[in-house]
Amino acid sequence: MNKHLVDINQLTKDDLNRLLGLAEKAKQGELDNTLNDKIIASCFFEASTRTRLSFETAIHRLGAKIIGFSDSRNTSFGQKGESLADTIYMLNAYADAIIMRHPEPQSALKATKISQIPVINAGDGANQHPTQTLLDLYTIQQKFKRIDGLKIAMVGDLKYGRTVHSLSYALTQYNDITIYYVAPDQLQIPPDIIDQLKQKNIQINFEQSLEAALPFVDVCYMTRLQKERFTDEIHDFGYVLTKALLMRYAQKHLIVMHPLPRVGEICESVDQTEHAWYFKQAKNGVYMRQALLYSLLHA
Repeated sequence: MNKHLVDINQLTKDDLNRLLGLAEKAKQGELDNTLNDKIIASCFFEASTRTRLSFETAIHRLGAKIIGFSDSRNTSFGQKGESLADTIYMLNAYADAIIMRHPEPQSALKATKISQIPVINAGDGANQHPTQTLLDLYTIQQKFKRIDGLKIAMVGDLKYGRTVHSLSYALTQYNDITIYYVAPDQLQIPPDIIDQLKQKNIQINFEQSLEAALPFVDVCYMTRLQKERFTDEIHDFGYVLTKALLMRYAQKHLIVMHPLPRVGEICESVDQTEHAWYFKQAKNGVYMRQALLYSLLHA
């Protein structure tokens, strides 16, 4: 595994399997207090709840110390115009690793050109979110005991949703995968991702309704409209998953996932069904982020 984690494409199948195994160890408490001598910088230039707090929880469980910020407006970067490069140089003097979320695509990659300590991409604009994908894979494996051979629907804003970009790339490491992309034409998955999937012989279906995909899939991965990425006025796209839809169309074993926050695309009626796995998914973020930090920093 590389020194940094910026792009999910960096990881081989062996890397993924090792991290999935470490996440299970973390769940069992076997990684607790293994990084007592480390200091981690948690630097969120963009808003976050689950990613930031699950990383912080992971850091505390590993026994490491944490420094950083959750609002860059109150830093020299935000108030005084300090460059990202200078911020990274500074953090290298204080910490053993950097967790970074930033609104600019490729910002984490830029940080790795400077940083002598590991940089973990916690989301770079509309580009990628590799640690979310790792916990997504762990959640899917937790349910099905495998990832090979599954059919997965990704629903919503697939153009700007970095979680579905990273998950799509990761699925190229597995065999006999079928993906249903459910979105309006203007928000479909980017062409460069489609090209890479085709090169890996991933079966792809494009749909514009939930009803067209639900009967065939094992996983329904819902996403919200990424309104903060748009420059033009937009309106809701109308994908709302309800208990009634699931009862009518879904296979009994189907699980519903969502990187959260949800803003209306999953009805609360779904929460109490056996299909709802999005809160388990969020909890798994702690275990996978423990696994990742341990993998990068444990001597």
